Amino acid sequence: MSKLADIGLIGLAVMGENLVLNMAGKGFTVAVYNRSIDKVDHFVHGRGNHNNIIGTRSIAAFVSALERPRKIMLMVKAGSPVDEFIELLLPFLEKGDIIIDGGNSHFPDSNRRTAYLESKGILFIGTGVSGGEEGALRGPSIMPGGSPAAWPFVKPIFQAIAAKVGEGIPCCDWVGENGAGHFVKMVHNGIEYGDMQLICEAYQVMRDLLGMTAHEIHEVFAEWNEGELGSYLVEITRDIFAYRDEDGSALVDHILDTAGQKGTGKWTGTAALDLGVPLTLIGEAVFARCLSSQKEERVEASKILAGPARRRMDNRKSFLARLKDALYASKIVSYTQGYLLMRAAAKENKWNLNYGGIALMWRGGCIIRSVFLEKIRDAYTLDPQLANLMLDPFFRDNLMHIQTGWRTVISEAVLSGIPVPAMASALTYYDGFRTAKLPANLLQAQRDYFGAHTYERTDRPRGEFFHTNWTGHGGDTASTTYNV
Repeated sequence: MSKLADIGLIGLAVMGENLVLNMAGKGFTVAVYNRSIDKVDHFVHGRGNHNNIIGTRSIAAFVSALERPRKIMLMVKAGSPVDEFIELLLPFLEKGDIIIDGGNSHFPDSNRRTAYLESKGILFIGTGVSGGEEGALRGPSIMPGGSPAAWPFVKPIFQAIAAKVGEGIPCCDWVGENGAGHFVKMVHNGIEYGDMQLICEAYQVMRDLLGMTAHEIHEVFAEWNEGELGSYLVEITRDIFAYRDEDGSALVDHILDTAGQKGTGKWTGTAALDLGVPLTLIGEAVFARCLSSQKEERVEASKILAGPARRRMDNRKSFLARLKDALYASKIVSYTQGYLLMRAAAKENKWNLNYGGIALMWRGGCIIRSVFLEKIRDAYTLDPQLANLMLDPFFRDNLMHIQTGWRTVISEAVLSGIPVPAMASALTYYDGFRTAKLPANLLQAQRDYFGAHTYERTDRPRGEFFHTNWTGHGGDTASTTYNV
């Protein structure tokens, strides 16, 4: 073999194939392997018929084709397949070689794999890759974490194939140690769930409250995509409403209203619960997909459970402007909560996350790419220690000016019986966050009444806890104070 490969990739499914073509197109030599050898043959004699792509038919041949330190990227199903390939590779690797997991792995697995492989002298990178098939081929957003010593060897390849924004700035940079890369990708996917649900709620309001056709909705999303809501998801939504079925009708109207999910949204919600972060909007987006899957039950319930009569909106143009405000305001809350989750995880795991840099990585290539992310980058450039995105002057002023429309849309939807769980939870979070005194004083009194869980007092320093014998016949023993 005359030339060794710069990098190897295992897993020739959609993302794997397109990443290989992207790398080869940027001048890197790539060795490829797949458990099903026929996929290797099909690829190298088809789309992968390229001078820079080396097909291999065994793990031994694959590893032998790589330049040292060997850089091996796994694009296989998350979970046990990643561990299985790691074990298959280890007998052929040497100290300083690098294994890269580019799938949608759960960040605790990346924490574990980093420690395990480093104990054997092997470096590990767990990286999020976002952008789907097109992004993988033309330039994805890449979020690497793991062993810091591995990054200099992988950086030239990753930044060359990543999407570019501005004056050629790559949507890829080092995120942090251990599972930081996959954690940030998980939050990205959670925000993606939220963005998609918000867009769907705006669609249902247009369809069911305003009585708009698919073509009319297409025109609204086309207009929105030219302004502050401009994004990949709004762009494809515009195109979806313009797509016609064979009979000329809108295809979207023929698609069954049951949504699937692969688990990253659920992981985001679980992480938020573990860290005590109120990730309410993304949680509602996940539950909305769960509710959508109960199609048969919903159809039966629609025949039994009554709701209000639909209200008539006389001024469609005015209401659409308010709907746009509601979507934008809710989007601010979604990203606010996502960033709060990353801050909490960074503190818990001792990661030094660059929040403005993360916004830049998401600015191009990925599913949630939007002009909106430039404002988030600006916010964290202005104040790297910003505690809550809504406190940034730009977002604070925007929320002040658009909240009337936000409240109007949610009120009208509720009065008409149209579910808007993500938009409503976003507004509830906003109102809760800006409320100096919540009713949790009563809640804590209830906890102390039935479980002696103690409480703090407004007239005493924080950290002092008290217990009251509410019934007069309880004891003085109080429960240990702790937070789950």
